[in-house]
Amino acid sequence: MPNAKIIGSGGYLPPRVVTNDALAADLATRQIETSDAWITERTGIRQRHIADPGVTTSQLATHAARQALADAGIEADALDLIIVATSTPDFIFPSTACLVQAQLGNKGAAAFDVQAVCSGFVYALATADSFIRAGRATTALVIGAEVFSGILDWNDRSTCVLFGDGAGAVVLQASDEPGILEAQLNADGSQMKILHAAGNVVHGKVTGDPFLRMDGQAVFKLAVTSLAESAKTVCARAGVSLQDIDWMVPHQANVRIINFLGRKLGMPEEKVVVTVDQHANTSAASVPLAFDAARRDGRIKSGDLVLMQGVGGGFTWGSVLARI
Repeated sequence: MPNAKIIGSGGYLPPRVVTNDALAADLATRQIETSDAWITERTGIRQRHIADPGVTTSQLATHAARQALADAGIEADALDLIIVATSTPDFIFPSTACLVQAQLGNKGAAAFDVQAVCSGFVYALATADSFIRAGRATTALVIGAEVFSGILDWNDRSTCVLFGDGAGAVVLQASDEPGILEAQLNADGSQMKILHAAGNVVHGKVTGDPFLRMDGQAVFKLAVTSLAESAKTVCARAGVSLQDIDWMVPHQANVRIINFLGRKLGMPEEKVVVTVDQHANTSAASVPLAFDAARRDGRIKSGDLVLMQGVGGGFTWGSVLARI
């Protein structure tokens, strides 16, 4: 049975950077009070990237995909599987993956989207691993991409300061060398109300509330508990200890969640990749963006054992353990 090995990665962030000070000034025009100090103290976020009007998820995803393909040293026509994790697709259908496929110039690869919100990339990575292990694919492109700015209520201070736009991607290829060692995916739909965007389109009209809504305290508690147990489980299944992990790449939602989780798992801060200060929460894009940043600056190296974790609306969570 072949292994699914990560052979390349890429990331893309829209060029427009919105600092906390700039966001606070914009919100002040609508009589909403916040500040750089208020946001940083509660979240660790200092800035976020926001897509310009008209820029789509598929466009961000394609930029990240091209970087990943170049890093892997392969052409798009070598792909036989494309999976895009997103909660902000360009259209109801076709899938964002099909749009990315067309922009890359690939024809014939299986292409579909995965919707697990902030856990989406971990879900998609585990899915691609299963395809390769089963012999259904040999070279897969896995992307997490979001334009979350389009579903935020910019009058809701509790949510609009938290999110940004971006895309991250990895290329997986069948290999005899160790790659994805183990994965675990979970969900609890009974917790859907703590983080959701419950609007939809019916007969051409938006029904329900189309904006993201969140119970921050409930998400914090469930995220830390779920991710800690998932990390222990996935390591036990792979026959490794938490101390064997070289790098933890958690979902970049809030630095308090990341720090609390690290302490709960006994993970030294220097082994935890953090990009939330620069990117904010980019949902399904956060894990691949953080992974790519750590690879490109030399922290994550060939042979390292990396734990990637996602947690998000649904409520969903999961872990993937990979030998790079």
